[in-house]
Amino acid sequence: MNPLDSTEVILYWIALIVLLFSSGFFSGTETSVMAVNRYRIRHMATKGDRQAIRIMKMLKRPDRFLVLVLIGNNLVNICATVIATRLAYHYSPEYGTAIATFGLTIIILIFGEVAPKTIAALKPDFVARKGSFIIASLMFVFSPLVKALNMLSHVIISMFGVDPNKADGRGLSAEELHSALINEKGSVMPEQHRDLLLGVLNLSKISVEEIMVPRNDLYAININDDWKDIQKQVANTPHTRIVFYRDELDDIIGFMHSRDALRLLTKEDFSKENLLRSIVEPYYIPENTSLLVQLQKFRRYKKRCGLIIDEFGDIQGLVTLDDILEEIVGDFTTSFDVDIEDEIEKQNDGSYILDGQANIRDVNKELKWHLPTNGPVTINGVILEELGDNPQLNKEITIGDYIAQITETDGRSVIKAKVKQKPMPKEPEEDSGF
Repeated sequence: MNPLDSTEVILYWIALIVLLFSSGFFSGTETSVMAVNRYRIRHMATKGDRQAIRIMKMLKRPDRFLVLVLIGNNLVNICATVIATRLAYHYSPEYGTAIATFGLTIIILIFGEVAPKTIAALKPDFVARKGSFIIASLMFVFSPLVKALNMLSHVIISMFGVDPNKADGRGLSAEELHSALINEKGSVMPEQHRDLLLGVLNLSKISVEEIMVPRNDLYAININDDWKDIQKQVANTPHTRIVFYRDELDDIIGFMHSRDALRLLTKEDFSKENLLRSIVEPYYIPENTSLLVQLQKFRRYKKRCGLIIDEFGDIQGLVTLDDILEEIVGDFTTSFDVDIEDEIEKQNDGSYILDGQANIRDVNKELKWHLPTNGPVTINGVILEELGDNPQLNKEITIGDYIAQITETDGRSVIKAKVKQKPMPKEPEEDSGF
């Protein structure tokens, strides 16, 4: 093999550098396009971003894109091998083959694979956008070859029982999106936006009985009471909606907004008959209905509140549209209800005195605890369920990872309880081997 002159050596080195750069370009572009944030790119494409539109075209036919990248990568690597071998023979005719083989392998791995793919993995959107024009141009030039090789690969893939036209979905399930939002620390979206999305996703996991106003706390008026007593109760209602019943709470007549009731009170001809005509018929909700389903039903039936009933039709409580919305955006209404902070009293030993009527989910939110929420909705209810008997003063029970001690009771229910977390077991020391 004849030695190269100085001009040829320079040209060969320039060609080798260009080919190595091209190899890195194909490798990096392949990684970036497949790892790109598809939701962001799709959003930018809808706004007319040309680079994003080109990337979306590649993603619609990833098989053709990969064929083009492989053609380009293999072509430049083979040409680089030929040129590197010729240069190696020029410098060392005796060991040229070994030098070209091992030397070029290391160079291609570093500059043609590892480095560009690492950069592309760290900055996929940036690399994909910058390389989109060159890839689109090459796709136009090599379109016949790409299509032919793509068809051949589809035939071979089909022989293994794989349908090349069907791919696994790239979308996120609700659970995957929930997990992604929990792990999101504010680098992509503000914390308040993340909390809103988590609130929406959690609606399907929460039932109406978990957020309802319990039966015992309902502000209800017996329509058979003395008329003056009814007027007084209507005038002094602390809630926006009044429940009316006939003798027994399970015999509900319906609802009335306090604003409408107070307007009736101002009329001279206000009577029980006028009041009964203004009451809206009750709307009933099964106790296990999820908040997401109920929100959709409120919207469909143009309702704003409903009565929770169990499997026997007995009234368990009341839930309003505001209650569901507060699960998404947090507390935003002004009410006369007891604040959860007034139901929790921290003790010096790290325990808490909890009101028996405190809602378990509110306690968990306030204290970052994990008391069970798949049963009773109040501290009193969960203690009685675990106890299986009438509560006794100073009685201690275990509820999951927590210990509860009854500190005040009326013999039938828990008025207050002292609750604390179990001490965490010490982890055994690792054997050092010495």
